[in-house]
Amino acid sequence: MSAKVALVTGQITINDGGSFLLTAADGSIDDLRAQGFFVRDTRLISYYGLSIDRKPLTLLTSSAISHRVARYEFTSPKLLTAQGIVPAKKLLVSLRRDIMGGMHEDISVTNHHQERVEIQLMLAIRSDFVDVSRVKAQELYTEGRMETTWADDLLTNTYCNGSFSRGLRIQSKGASSPPRYSNGRLVFDIALDPGETWHTCINYIALVDGEELVPQHTDAGIDATPAGEEMASYLEVATHLRSSNREVEQSYDQALTDLAALRIPVDGGKTVWIPAAGIPWFVAVFGRDPLITSLQTMSVAPNLAQGTLLKLAQLQSAEFNDWQDAEPGKILHELRRGELAQLNQIPSAPYYGAIDTTLLWIITLAETYNWTGDRQLLDDCDEPLAKALHWIDKYGDFDGDGFVEYCSRSKDGIQNQGWKDSGDAIRAADGTIVHAPIALCETQGQVYDAWLRAADLYDVLGDSDRARSLRQQAEQLYGRFNDRFWMEDEGFYCLGLDSNKQQIRSIASNAGQLLWSGIVPPERAHQMVQRLFQPDLWCGWGIRTLSATHPAYDPIGYHTGSVWAHDNSFIAAGLKRYGYHTEANQIAEGIFAAASSFQSNQMPELFGGIARSPENFPVPYVDANIPQAWAAGSMPWLISTMLGLQADAPNRRLQVQPMLPGWLPDLQLTNIHVGDAQVDLDFWREGDRTHWKVVRQVGELEIIDLRDLQGGSEVSDRSSP
Repeated sequence: MSAKVALVTGQITINDGGSFLLTAADGSIDDLRAQGFFVRDTRLISYYGLSIDRKPLTLLTSSAISHRVARYEFTSPKLLTAQGIVPAKKLLVSLRRDIMGGMHEDISVTNHHQERVEIQLMLAIRSDFVDVSRVKAQELYTEGRMETTWADDLLTNTYCNGSFSRGLRIQSKGASSPPRYSNGRLVFDIALDPGETWHTCINYIALVDGEELVPQHTDAGIDATPAGEEMASYLEVATHLRSSNREVEQSYDQALTDLAALRIPVDGGKTVWIPAAGIPWFVAVFGRDPLITSLQTMSVAPNLAQGTLLKLAQLQSAEFNDWQDAEPGKILHELRRGELAQLNQIPSAPYYGAIDTTLLWIITLAETYNWTGDRQLLDDCDEPLAKALHWIDKYGDFDGDGFVEYCSRSKDGIQNQGWKDSGDAIRAADGTIVHAPIALCETQGQVYDAWLRAADLYDVLGDSDRARSLRQQAEQLYGRFNDRFWMEDEGFYCLGLDSNKQQIRSIASNAGQLLWSGIVPPERAHQMVQRLFQPDLWCGWGIRTLSATHPAYDPIGYHTGSVWAHDNSFIAAGLKRYGYHTEANQIAEGIFAAASSFQSNQMPELFGGIARSPENFPVPYVDANIPQAWAAGSMPWLISTMLGLQADAPNRRLQVQPMLPGWLPDLQLTNIHVGDAQVDLDFWREGDRTHWKVVRQVGELEIIDLRDLQGGSEVSDRSSP
């Protein structure tokens, strides 16, 4: 096994639901850095320092031991006390933290000196209550009023700005010597005989939105909190994988753990858990991220999508609002709950500036029905579906040119509103930044796909006229798009159309996702595939976001040359759709190889697009979120892509089209859910052919091998209207 690559951050991050803690490796928190204890988008602890007699401790080791538990071990420096000198390394200090809405600490001090010691353990704790967006941007200021009180051994920090308030209550429990509060520190006077241990528990109770989030001491089990119980429930019903390729198995298992740990509660009449986008900075409700994650994980747990669809439908815009980039029928981009959002200082309560979320919502609704057969879900989403389709026609194509484009109307809005949403993501062929309005190529593919899938749904709902109209719209877009976006000299699609309706002639990964949408004519697919695997796009680990020959190429640029697992998972699914099984497997090998290179086989948000060679490894992106929802979701989607899993739950069918590569000679999937049926499947490779069998089945389900229907040919199920 090759050495594991660490994300060189010098930090430890743990989370539980909507709360997370980001510290230095020694557990300290520096209020001038992007660190702290955050609950619902507010930093409740901005500074933390642990010392003995005002001297910093020496870190021995530290690590997160689960998604919500971290442990730190220290020894003491040389101490000069009133009783004499205590040599260095004679005291062992252990710190364990649990995030459970609030935060719980266990602190122990053991005396390994041969003499009695008398010391002061000091905790310096400050709260600045800065909004998470300002912490991330290092704009560290607030506008409200803070107060600190000490009474009955309870330290309370509070903050108020108009109608917005937050607080933190710090409570020591079980200490043989109670704390004092002095000079901004909690101070414990400790006397220890040789071999004796002193211990205290400290609860950090979050005061948010009228609630008290009180943590409790727990073991490291995942089911000790509401978020933990939800995580355990998810893992219990999820589809699991076993294989003789242990790296693939471990990467898949880690992805499931990440997906389970990222789920956060969303209220709105009934609490539903949906995936947060990523840790640490995107622990919030998003539109694009949970929808993509839901699509990726249909074969793992399709119920993830049901809650996501319903909650996003509840938040669907009903008005036209420039500040929030909102239009009737549009699905949100982001919902924040911190001070800036609540006081309307940022447009994120919620913000709608994403061009693809409404389209992905329609696509996800249709795919969820394919996997669940949940007719009630269709009935519940009938009205939101109609509104989303109306948004495409009236607001998505706001200039009437037949293509959906974006342009922010908000002074604080996001300028690029596709998935590549950084300010420098969309570049012209000469390297200059392209300014909105922009009609991205993949957006048109998503519109095409959304219309066809919506037509299928209206067939189910009994509205054949609406279904026929949508298919006609899709057919017209198919021709219009292929006339305007294809670059014959490149054998590839352009990145998009600029504000002058001219092609943005950059070679980027965006075009690869068109295969997944099915808007590429079969006769052009071969040229597309050849171009995708040229060395300027294909780096060996995956397809780069931007060609290495482009003037703006940067292998560690966020969207200008890096590799994103989720981007590659879309492209792989498209390759499989058009019958390019070997190429889809090639992408899967690169992504799984990259995952196996990272610690714990945990796929980060993105990594560098540096070319793969026998002597190198994938280079992490320093500020990557990890775990990140659609990075984790890429792993099971690549597996289901290689196996060609397609569900038809309403007709109690599951289609397979397996083609395992040599590096993955066997695998077993257990607990696949299709409608109310469950099935375990074994797949294995003999020679050049992949075989399969049913190991266990509960409920009625017909499994169809598409290879038998196609006589071994490799054709698309729907590559043209």
